[in-house]
Amino acid sequence: MEAAAILFSDTVRGEVQGDILVVIIDNPPVNALSADVRSGLVAALDRARGDAGILGLVITGAGRTFIGGADIREFGQPPVEPILPAVIERIEDLEKPTVAALNGAALGGGLEVALGCHYRVASSAAQMGLPEVKLGIVPGAGGTQRLPRLIGIPAAIDLIGSGRSVKAKEAHELGLIDEIADAGTVEAALAAVRRLAGQDPRRTGQLAVPATDSAAVEKAKTRILAKARGQHAPAQAIRLVEAAARPLAEGMADERATFLKLRESSEAAAFRHVFFAERQASKVEDLEGVPPRLVETIGIAGLGLMGSGIAVAALGAGYRVIGLDRDDEAAARGRERILGLLQKNLYTGRIDQTAFDAQENRLSVTAADADLAPCDLVIEAVFDDLDVKIDLFRRLDKVIRPDAILATNTSYLNPDEIAAATARPERVIGLHFFSPAHVMRLLEVVRCARTAPDVLATGLAVAKKLRKLAIVTGVTEGFIGNSIFSAYRREAEFLLEDGALPHEIDAALEDYGFPMGLFAVYDMAGLEIAWARRKRQAVTRDPSERYVEIADRLCEAGRLGQKAGRGWYAYPEGKRQVDPVVTEIIAQCRTSKTVTPRSFTATEIVDRLLAAMAAEGRKLLEDGIAARESDIDLVMINGYGFPAHKGGPMFAAAHTPR
Repeated sequence: MEAAAILFSDTVRGEVQGDILVVIIDNPPVNALSADVRSGLVAALDRARGDAGILGLVITGAGRTFIGGADIREFGQPPVEPILPAVIERIEDLEKPTVAALNGAALGGGLEVALGCHYRVASSAAQMGLPEVKLGIVPGAGGTQRLPRLIGIPAAIDLIGSGRSVKAKEAHELGLIDEIADAGTVEAALAAVRRLAGQDPRRTGQLAVPATDSAAVEKAKTRILAKARGQHAPAQAIRLVEAAARPLAEGMADERATFLKLRESSEAAAFRHVFFAERQASKVEDLEGVPPRLVETIGIAGLGLMGSGIAVAALGAGYRVIGLDRDDEAAARGRERILGLLQKNLYTGRIDQTAFDAQENRLSVTAADADLAPCDLVIEAVFDDLDVKIDLFRRLDKVIRPDAILATNTSYLNPDEIAAATARPERVIGLHFFSPAHVMRLLEVVRCARTAPDVLATGLAVAKKLRKLAIVTGVTEGFIGNSIFSAYRREAEFLLEDGALPHEIDAALEDYGFPMGLFAVYDMAGLEIAWARRKRQAVTRDPSERYVEIADRLCEAGRLGQKAGRGWYAYPEGKRQVDPVVTEIIAQCRTSKTVTPRSFTATEIVDRLLAAMAAEGRKLLEDGIAARESDIDLVMINGYGFPAHKGGPMFAAAHTPR
């Protein structure tokens, strides 16, 4: 039989190869499961069922993706027939062998489609996962019921409860896929159809759930729930997976009802907000059509902890890196620090030996400014002192090319003052990394007063290559993140003075979803740096402005945090506990100001902190520092531990019942 092309819908086509129908989903960019794709799959199944000459089916995706999941355009919209569970049921019920050829990512509903097939072949580069919990929902087309039948309950709890994806090798070891095809995924799938022809199809939904060890189940549950921090979807996913041994129809009905209920929850609404916010963040006013400059070599000035982290991120993105430090000894230490981080990546499997060797070969260090001459971009990561940074930029201005870009990593200093000290302020930009820079996803890209559009575009392009979430901010002290964090910290200190205690505030924040309370974070980071900054600001502080001295009293008493054994808490044998000495210091400070303390509920604490963050956020919007509320939310989620399932401070403040 000659190959013939068939159009099942605008996004699904078929090719008859011999006696097998190859169904190709072609819905760029990620072959999302739109209504048109679903109807196309139904039409393809009807064709296969009604054509006696068709031996079986292969379902695959065009391009480099099998199916990337749901169509985001349908988020929050009424369902459109045919709904995905019904489509997958028809795939599974087909009497002819149906093989999924996973040519690339199979995520969410894409993996559920593959689970409905009778056999799964994957390329070695394919990734699979059910990430629905990251959107505040559970799989809604059989994922919680079919996956446990293939890989067992503990492994299914791990994958569905965490939302993580697995590569083909792990998927094959788990039993999620049947075969890895290093060359020709479709060809391997065609061969599988011929082997399976004439046999009863192996329907995943009819398999028995493998017997399991209850201790393994409890271990998997504990691990997932410990990270859930108040989210509802992971717990519901676990419940559904644990009950997968019941008849498929019963489990599917429960899963669908749970999916629909969670989809309407505030948690899911918050996650959808974050999802769309990340896509909106890349849209920057005045930059449409502005091409970035070519960047191949990045200089890093200052090879301490921050500079080394930036270097590792740049090497991992394929850049050549030239590190600069004050003398040969410091440069050599910086090189060892960078290689140490790369070794850790090698040890943990993030990179292999080939990648390690390539990254090491792209790294050089120096103590001579002139050696940065080949750089297309130089990022300074030296001590956060204005005079130090201005001196460095003046020196760099003389040795790098006129078209090279200079970036400052300052957290609080004014980059416009730094830029003004150079001959070409239009080539200066802020790139505010978060520590550790090779791990933290957030990058504030600071548009200075005279930054050229193509320089800003280059900063964003580099951020994307570094796999950072780039948020553009204007110039103000602390930019977006530290401005909001300062308001948050200030309000927390007001709460202390008004009657709350550190452990009460921390407990309220952790119950809300923060990974760690504010005062515990202070102790972990150390109190001395913020104390030094407060002392520098004392001479310019407005005497009419409310100022809380409690933190100063702690520092004066030598309570500098966890490393000192005491801070906001005491740390006997390294374990955090409430310290009555701190309670007494707080009481003394209240008395000195004649403050009559009152008690606060956890809700009152969180509401006050949210209101303070949102008020500062509105000021940043009014002043043009932040472009949109959602950018502020992304900064606080990705840089400061704000719980994503609450949507960020701006979203949460707008959706908190009053």
